[in-house]
Amino acid sequence: MTDRQQGFLFLLGFGLCIPAANWLIGHVGTVCPPGGPCLIPVAPGVMAPSGVLLVGLALVMRDLVQRRLGLGWAAGAILAGAMLSALLAPPSLVLASALAFLLSEALDLAVYTPLQRRGLVLAVALSSMAGLVADSLLFLWLAFGSLDFLLGQVLGKAWMVALSLPLIARLRRAESEGAPRA
Repeated sequence: MTDRQQGFLFLLGFGLCIPAANWLIGHVGTVCPPGGPCLIPVAPGVMAPSGVLLVGLALVMRDLVQRRLGLGWAAGAILAGAMLSALLAPPSLVLASALAFLLSEALDLAVYTPLQRRGLVLAVALSSMAGLVADSLLFLWLAFGSLDFLLGQVLGKAWMVALSLPLIARLRRAESEGAPRA
């Protein structure tokens, strides 16, 4: 598979994370209170809306889109993702969802871009952490005027980033050995 083909697969994965996260938040969780988000445990005694898992994965996928298709495709994906997020979010969360997505993915891009030449795993880890903290802070504040779920939001997204890093390291090794880049 060529770099470009892989890039389009990463782009598809990035795009699918958005509707999947919106669906999860309303349908999957160990607790689904009426009118509230479905919650999952992300650490002992710490709950988070279930959509956080795919938000963390989206940050990683965006980095891989940029790696394969370039900065222009990544920036376009962010704008399209923000619009998609606004279209799919419940009416009460449209502004919070779209702005948090736009800011967090733009911050991820800003951190990832200069670091990517120093090492893919480091760039993905640090840019994703910056993006997931920004997303959590902004979304919770705009949506609820509260940071009550901040720890859960950050932990849930961080789990997905951490789980993706071994794959990122494997892709980086393959790249250094002359296989297609990741």
